[in-house]
Amino acid sequence: MYQIPGHHHISMLTKNAQLNNEFYQKILGLRRVKKTVNQDNPFMYHLFYGDLTGSAGTELSFFEMPAAGRTVRGTNAITQIGLLVPSSESLEYWKGRFEQYDVKHGDITTYAGREALPFEDSEGLRLILINNNGAEVPEDWAAWEQSLVEQEHRILGMGTVEMTVRNVDKLAKTLTDMFGYIEVSRSEQEAIYQSVEGQVLGEIVVKQQDGPSEKPGRGSIHHLAIRVKNEEEIAYWNEVVKKRGFQSTGVIDRFYFKSLYFRESNGILFEIATDGPGFTADSKVEDLGEKLDLPPFLEGRRAEIEAGLTPLE
Repeated sequence: MYQIPGHHHISMLTKNAQLNNEFYQKILGLRRVKKTVNQDNPFMYHLFYGDLTGSAGTELSFFEMPAAGRTVRGTNAITQIGLLVPSSESLEYWKGRFEQYDVKHGDITTYAGREALPFEDSEGLRLILINNNGAEVPEDWAAWEQSLVEQEHRILGMGTVEMTVRNVDKLAKTLTDMFGYIEVSRSEQEAIYQSVEGQVLGEIVVKQQDGPSEKPGRGSIHHLAIRVKNEEEIAYWNEVVKKRGFQSTGVIDRFYFKSLYFRESNGILFEIATDGPGFTADSKVEDLGEKLDLPPFLEGRRAEIEAGLTPLE
């Protein structure tokens, strides 16, 4: 069985792409590495933020839905995103930065055994900065030197992702029996799983919560994509998902990566995505995120698509 090396990206809903763009670039200091559209609805922006090239494991992605209502929080949902920062000093820096920019945040605390600082974006999306404390990160993660955040405190990439479900055992079996995640701790209300033991890059915290399911809206999390290397591995996982009894979309060519989607038994949507070819497939590194990029099958509709989108800075 192939090992899942960690998270690939995570996708959310935003009501306003311009405000979203300002928050993630100007306040969080991430690079917008791709300005494209939802390939299933090309009149909807799909924005990606990350490191210099949007390396797998650093990508936060947003679908713009101008009609999105508010999120009604509940269970059976992905409920928080962890982002890694270098040190304890970084958490203090970010606390000050959040106060400067009037970003809703909590106090520095402990989360999943690590020092952390919870905060929310302008639409109520729950995030938490986690002290990476000098642990290694993938060699391909590369800092964006034009970030507005001081170099020694920049966000490195994705860390712990939190899921809240009615039935922890069902999700646990999917993670451990199907994907080979390791259960590193378990209590009555919470369990922690890692795709690579000891690494936060593929860590998932699962919390038990009864009650109604979350009603998605602006600031909600749509799905988590986990990482595989190539087409051979994703074809393998497609068969595993189907043999497990889940309904797979089959492998879809997203141009920047190949992917498939399925829902586990609580309704959590997972994507499995390949590392490549990546966002430089149609752009030079220095030009990433500047213009509207379309996959080849949509290029012939560029004029129509651009006319239907609100211009974005």
